Amino acid sequence: MDIDPVLKALAAALHGEGPAVEIVVHQDGQPEAVPVETGVEEAAVVVRTSGSTGTPKATVLTVDALAASSVATAMALRGEGQWLLALPLQYVAGVQVLVRSLYAGTRPWVMDQSNGFTPEAFTAAAEELTDKIRFTSLVPTQLQRLLDSPAPETLAVLRRFNTILLGGAPASDELLANAQAEGLHVVTTYGSAETCGGCVYDGEPLDGVEVRIGEGELEGRILLGGDTVAGGYLDAPRATNAAFLEEDGVRWYVTGDLGEVTDDGKLTVLGRADDVIITGGLKASAGYIQSKLEELDGVTAAFVAGVPSREWGQAVAAYVAMTDPSPEELKGFTARHEAALGVLAPKTVVAEKDLLMLPNGKPDRLAMIEQLSAAHQGQ
Repeated sequence: MDIDPVLKALAAALHGEGPAVEIVVHQDGQPEAVPVETGVEEAAVVVRTSGSTGTPKATVLTVDALAASSVATAMALRGEGQWLLALPLQYVAGVQVLVRSLYAGTRPWVMDQSNGFTPEAFTAAAEELTDKIRFTSLVPTQLQRLLDSPAPETLAVLRRFNTILLGGAPASDELLANAQAEGLHVVTTYGSAETCGGCVYDGEPLDGVEVRIGEGELEGRILLGGDTVAGGYLDAPRATNAAFLEEDGVRWYVTGDLGEVTDDGKLTVLGRADDVIITGGLKASAGYIQSKLEELDGVTAAFVAGVPSREWGQAVAAYVAMTDPSPEELKGFTARHEAALGVLAPKTVVAEKDLLMLPNGKPDRLAMIEQLSAAHQGQ
């Protein structure tokens, strides 16, 4: 992958010497920085949201927001260094690897992703890094695959990173504990394209970032505010007005997540605001059910949603990743999850080796809901 033309166009946009760009990766794997007319002052980059909960939105990131994000990240990581790009370039986490590298004056190294993400490709790329200070951004599925790799050189290169940023999806306590036991410095991140990527590290907001919990119509919602908030959505004023607001000179992004903030300012994400399932008159939290399923032996990950049901209104359904998704193991799993959850146990379960994922490493919620709905109707 030749990223030099992209770096050149991105640098021009960040310095106000060129138009805003959107990075597009073509079918042959080559990226292109496509000029975009945004109508937003000092716009630098347009990044598409993942589309995990609906139609992707084109988010406009300004020079000031990206600069603030880069500076705050360097402060949190206690320095600047060389980055390894292991995530899709067109999404915010990939774009940020390039942006941080440009501000740091270092050369990012791009992992060969022609065969998808593999421990072998990651290891080969990590061995090419030359700077003594090294960083990378991963999603939990990637880190899990790297830790599961039997190759000793994979663990060796992981230990050479000063920090591994981990975001895109919740990371299990088990994964974080295993990483720590192997001597890895992992920092969990929370944020989105609308906040220039992760802006809360290990529950604490970066410098220049504010976090609060909404009230009234936004009861329980996580709001992220401050210097890293995007300029809005491209050609979508209604969506922009619904997702962004200004109060007392602070620009806020209204997330789709619920959370709580402790007295010392640490954020805990409780789950999505739309994950409440009303089944047979009972209110159930999809996040709670998911956490209980992931505690069961043989389960590596789970996704829970409500699907239409003539009998229940909504039925609890689960897409479960299992080490052995055979009919025999699924039968045993059914008995265990019914014992653990009682009336909240999923009425429909689809078991596979892995969850369905989007290219950026986030769970493909819409695809799994579609399969769960079809499976439930077919029972």
